[in-house]
Amino acid sequence: MNKIKTFASFFVVLFLIPAGCRSQSDRVDRQPAVAGQFYPAKTEELRTTLASLFSSAVPSKGIKDVVAVIAPHAGYVFSGEVAASAFNQVDASKQYDNVFVLASSHQVAFEGASIYTKGDFITPLGTVKVNMELGDQLIKKNKFFSNRSDAHASEHSIEVQLPFLQYRLKKEFRIVPIVLGTNDPAVCKQIADALLPYFNSRNLFVVSSDFSHYPSYKDAAAVDRATADAILSNKAGNLIHAIEGNSAKGIPNLATSLCGWTSVLTLLGMTEKNPSVAMDLIQYKNSGDSQYGDRNQVVGYCAIAVSLKEGTEKREFNLNVKDKKNLLAIARSTVASYVRSQPVPSVETTGLSEQMRTNCGAFVSLYKNGLLRGCIGRFDASEPLFKVVQEMAIASATQDYRFTPVGPDEVDKLTIEISVLTPMRKIASIDEIELGKHGIYIKKGSNAGTFLPQVATETGWSKEEFLGYCAQDKAGIGWNGWRDAEIYVYEALVFSEKELAGK
Repeated sequence: MNKIKTFASFFVVLFLIPAGCRSQSDRVDRQPAVAGQFYPAKTEELRTTLASLFSSAVPSKGIKDVVAVIAPHAGYVFSGEVAASAFNQVDASKQYDNVFVLASSHQVAFEGASIYTKGDFITPLGTVKVNMELGDQLIKKNKFFSNRSDAHASEHSIEVQLPFLQYRLKKEFRIVPIVLGTNDPAVCKQIADALLPYFNSRNLFVVSSDFSHYPSYKDAAAVDRATADAILSNKAGNLIHAIEGNSAKGIPNLATSLCGWTSVLTLLGMTEKNPSVAMDLIQYKNSGDSQYGDRNQVVGYCAIAVSLKEGTEKREFNLNVKDKKNLLAIARSTVASYVRSQPVPSVETTGLSEQMRTNCGAFVSLYKNGLLRGCIGRFDASEPLFKVVQEMAIASATQDYRFTPVGPDEVDKLTIEISVLTPMRKIASIDEIELGKHGIYIKKGSNAGTFLPQVATETGWSKEEFLGYCAQDKAGIGWNGWRDAEIYVYEALVFSEKELAGK
C-alpha cells in the first residue's frame, strides 16, 4: 500500500498539555533575598548602577545567535562589570520563548535540581515572570527535578542575574529558574538531556557561576585560565579534568575552581556533541581588580558567550539508516516489554545522535500480516524523538480504540513503521510552502490547527485552499485567519522494519 495514503488514513491523536492555572492564594512569589547586599535595593539606585556597569563593560562583539551566557553572581561592585559584559552579547531586541537560569546551590544540599514553580520572582525593578507550566511539565516528566522552595529561598545565584536581564532585554520574557543540588556528573547529564530540546535560538540559557575562590591574584589568573580553556573546549570531560587538576596542585587558599561547576557541566552536556556550537571568552577579571578587593584572596569571574554558527538551524532535518534502525529497535523492545508486563527498557542516551534527541512529533504504526494493527502519534514537539517513539509505541499497541490491545503472542508477528514529523519551522511567507512536501501548523493566540503534508496532494487543493481550510476547520480562526497568524511548516519521514531489512 502506498505509504503516503496509508499514513493519511491513520487517525491522529494530538496530545495537548493544558495550560496550568493557579489562584492568587496558591501563588508564592519569590521575594528578593539579597537586595541591599549583593546589589542596590532601591529601584533608581539599581538602575543607575546597571547603567554604569553596562557602559563600562565589554560591548557587543556582534556574535550572532547567542543562545547561552556564563555570567558571575557575586556582589555587583566585584563582578557586575563582567556580568554586564556577558549580557551585552545577548540580542536585546529578541523575543525569547524562555530564559533558563541555571545555578548551583550554595545554601541547601539536596539531590537533583529544583525548579521554582510556585510564583514569579520579584526584584527592585519589578516582576520577572516564571514559566510555571513548563517548569511543572519538566518536574512531572523527570524524577530528578523537584519544586522545593527552600532551594530558592536564600539562593543568590539566580536572583543577582535577573536585574541584568530586566535592564538588557527590551521585550517581555519568562524564566525557568533551576537550582542544582546534585554533585553527580551523571545527574548533570540527565538534566542536560532533559533541557536539550530547548537549546536552540528561541531560548536563552543563563549559567550562573563564579570561578576560583580565594587564591592569590596571580594564582587565580592561572587557575581561571585553565578552567576557562576547558569550558571553551566544549568537552565536559575536560572541565572535570581541569577542576581536578587545579585541586591537585595544592594552590594556597583555593577552595574551588568553579562554584557553579554542576551548572556549567550541564551546559556542556547540551553543547559538546553539537558541532554548530561556538564559545567565546568575552572578559576575565577577579575581585582583586575592584577597588574593594583584596589581592591576597580573590574570586575569579568570566563572561563567556555560547552561540550557534550562522545558518545551522536552516539545515534540513534528516535521519540516517543507523538512526532509523535505532528508533525501530527502541519501538520493538518497548512494545515487547510493555505487552509482556515487563519494565519499559531505559534508553542509553550517550550514543544517540543529535537528531534522535531533537524534539519531534512522531507516529508509530503496527502491522500484522500486512494489515494495520494499531497507530497513534503526536504532533507536539515537546520531547526528544526517542522518547516520543517509546511513548507512541506503547500507545499504538494498547490505546488504539479501533483494535484490542496487542497480546504477548503477537509481538513477533508485528512489523513496525515510524513516521517522524520534522521540527516545525516558522515561515515568513507562504511562498516557502511546497504543497505535498510540507505540512502546515497555523497558530493565532490560543487557537491552532494542522494539516499533514499529504492532505494537499490527496485533495488537490491550491495553496490558498490548503491554508484556508486549515485556518477555518482546524484552527477555528476563519478562512482568512491565516493571513495574520503564525505559520509553521514541517515534513514527514516514513520508514519501516520491512524497508530496512538487510540494510
